[in-house]
Amino acid sequence: MDLLEREAVLRDLTGHLKAAVSGPGRLALVRGEAGIGKTAVIHRLAQLVDPHIRVVIGACDPLTTPRPLGPLVDLAPRLGEEVRTALAATLAGTNRIDEVYDCLLADLSAYPSLLVVEDIHWADEATMDLLRYLARRLPSVPALVLATYRDDEIGRTHDLTALLGTLASYPWVYRHDLAPLSRRAVARLAVGHAGGAVDAEQLYHVSAGNPFIITEILAAPAEPIPATVREAVAGRLAGLSPAARRVVGVLAVLGTRVSLPLLAGLLPAPEEALDEAVACGIVRTHGQVTEFRHELTRLAVLEAVPAAYRLRVHRQVLAAMRSGPVAADDLSLLADHANGAGDPAAVLEYAPAAAVHAAALGAHREAAAQYTHALRYADRLPSEQQISLLEGHSQACLLSSKLDEGITSRRTAVRLCHALGDRLREGEDLRWLSCWLWPAGRTAEARRTGLDAVRALEELTPGRELARAYLNLCQLACYEHEGVAVVAAYAEKAIALGERFGDAGVLAQACFHAAAARVLSEGRGWENCEQAVSDAMARDLPLDAGFMAFVMCWLAALRRDTARSTTAVGRAETYCLDHGLLAYLLCARVWGSWGMLHQGLWPQAADVAQKILSHRGSPPVARALALTVLGLVRARQGGSEVWQLLEQAARLVDSKCLLDTGLGWEARVEAAWLAGDHEQVQSEGQRGLAALANRAHPWLSGPLACWIRRAGGKPPQVPASAPYALELAGDWAGAATRWDRLGCPYDAALARLSGDAPALRQALAAFEDLGARPAVTRTRSLMRARGVRPIRQGPRPATRANPYQLTNREMDVLKLLEEGLSDAEIAARLYISPKTAGHHVGAILSKLNIHTRHEVARKLHHPERG
Repeated sequence: MDLLEREAVLRDLTGHLKAAVSGPGRLALVRGEAGIGKTAVIHRLAQLVDPHIRVVIGACDPLTTPRPLGPLVDLAPRLGEEVRTALAATLAGTNRIDEVYDCLLADLSAYPSLLVVEDIHWADEATMDLLRYLARRLPSVPALVLATYRDDEIGRTHDLTALLGTLASYPWVYRHDLAPLSRRAVARLAVGHAGGAVDAEQLYHVSAGNPFIITEILAAPAEPIPATVREAVAGRLAGLSPAARRVVGVLAVLGTRVSLPLLAGLLPAPEEALDEAVACGIVRTHGQVTEFRHELTRLAVLEAVPAAYRLRVHRQVLAAMRSGPVAADDLSLLADHANGAGDPAAVLEYAPAAAVHAAALGAHREAAAQYTHALRYADRLPSEQQISLLEGHSQACLLSSKLDEGITSRRTAVRLCHALGDRLREGEDLRWLSCWLWPAGRTAEARRTGLDAVRALEELTPGRELARAYLNLCQLACYEHEGVAVVAAYAEKAIALGERFGDAGVLAQACFHAAAARVLSEGRGWENCEQAVSDAMARDLPLDAGFMAFVMCWLAALRRDTARSTTAVGRAETYCLDHGLLAYLLCARVWGSWGMLHQGLWPQAADVAQKILSHRGSPPVARALALTVLGLVRARQGGSEVWQLLEQAARLVDSKCLLDTGLGWEARVEAAWLAGDHEQVQSEGQRGLAALANRAHPWLSGPLACWIRRAGGKPPQVPASAPYALELAGDWAGAATRWDRLGCPYDAALARLSGDAPALRQALAAFEDLGARPAVTRTRSLMRARGVRPIRQGPRPATRANPYQLTNREMDVLKLLEEGLSDAEIAARLYISPKTAGHHVGAILSKLNIHTRHEVARKLHHPERG
């Protein structure tokens, strides 16, 4: 597993070591909860140590009766003979223990050393005394003594607490905390480890960023609770008294955060037993609240609690909480306990209210879960109330990226409304259904459903619902490239009703999409789009603002505007994260990966695409685009399984969606060209252009026409944006210049393939820098056919600037080598073959003048001793 977010502590520890071996010596304490990665940090530090520094590592064991001087026994083989002799005599009872201390101090004085003692919370009394002895005298020796311990397992009366108090007054003692991993780091670890079976956000929730728990979940993603985690929890519980185990069991039933007064109301005098549970590290307290350190630990404990006991606790808590005033923040707990108590009436009373409260706070995932609880008993309610639950559930699911569940609930709501004859509600639900069918990749059905919504609502007195229905058709017309006039017509209708009924969201979105249609067709209107998004954000319209923010990512990527793409994705990510808009966030990120593809940042684009695929909640449109990005990266790099990825993308969405989003159809044509199949290039290109008939989008039709021309065909006259139009007109130089200005090196190189000898050499150099092996092969073939000889110009500027003459690709590999990845793992991360990765590793070792990959970190951190 990658060692993430430990760079700072490793930097500090290497600094301590460098200072200590030069004198005076130091003591470093590394602390953190069980599984936080203390041992991993020690092992990585040992890899970074200069060869002339001796490294000796020992550890304490969790024995009922600890071994006297157990860590020193482990260390002895790496220490001097005097220490070994004194230790053996002491353990045999023929020597005083202080002679061992003196011999060890003398040994450390003779050699620059890193002495590590792990898990000192399990240390015996003699080892504690040894650490006291060394700590006081460390300034006189060239050594860093490093000790690790679990700060979640030492209480006020633990022996280690007294030792830490002694060390607190020494200025040469340094303390370092290992924090849990962040969401970003957990998501990175999830990518590629579980085949998409683990939701990165859920992984973070249940693990709280604990590396051990993360590793075990990723190793067995199909298991709700990995066996190793279950065994670790059982081992901790086994050391508790019956009273403490009872407290832990009740806490597991009560939930993640439990107030002490509530616990005291269920168990008589729980304070002493709770202190014991806290001391063992399984739970922790904050003021008047107790919680498990990790949700997965709670679930492992809960699994062992008998069902009848759970039921009794839930009923007791439900009765206790209902007996007093109910605050809004208590609704979620009440609903959960009502569900656990099997009380349908209480579930229907509290779950919907808890869902509404959660949604108002932006906690859409929790809202969806509460609606799910209520819907289990919805057949007890009148149809009108069932519809309300279904609508709420649908909205919460959609905003938490549970698209299929949300669409199913909305369809059911439409049927119930139709049966009741409630045309207003039916029209509104049809409109919502249409809105979410598009990201589901069902664009044709989205269009039909949107028209049905308008027809239903136009029969009634105009209202906000009809304004939103017109807006939906305006949006669909924009995404389907029906032209400025069509989009504007729907926008005008939406704006008229939006102004009449004071719907600021309708006004902002209608103006935005009218401008977006101009951006797509005519290349003007971006500033109007920007203004609409800014206005919606300023007016605190999160759903409208978040939606428009991610649509701008699509606009920028579709127009190959790399600078605007980067800015748009950054803003959309920040806003969607702040407002809990998961579905919009995932869409923004996948279009960001498309922008990276244009910029030539292929490994980064593939990484983002893989993260989208690893998230269970990614909408089909996002998944299709991510698969297409991956397929195109592999095609351009000469990788395998290109068509499997592209076909998988095509199966996720309808063909119209594949074309409208921009990348899907073009990728298929390019993949055929890279494979040398000109016949398929022309057939796929002509099919795409035929599907675009009567729709004007120069950024869709232009590239298809260019691919047909590159394959030797004669494309029809179609709308084409500037760089494509220039290439189609034979102005390869003008096209390449436009691509250079847009920051698209691969497209610029493609345009230069139609140029003269210098242009071909420039294209070859660009393809080589990008690692575009199939394009390199085609370019060389073209050069031979035209009698153009390549000119060897030595290393690229970036390579010449590197102190070790490493290429950009070798730098990518080097970063992964520092993470300790194997050739196969490097190949998977960079989307190259393991053989190619091996070649890069060999080149790096040669240029660094080292012999093994384990020497890489040492060479980079201590180049003067390389």
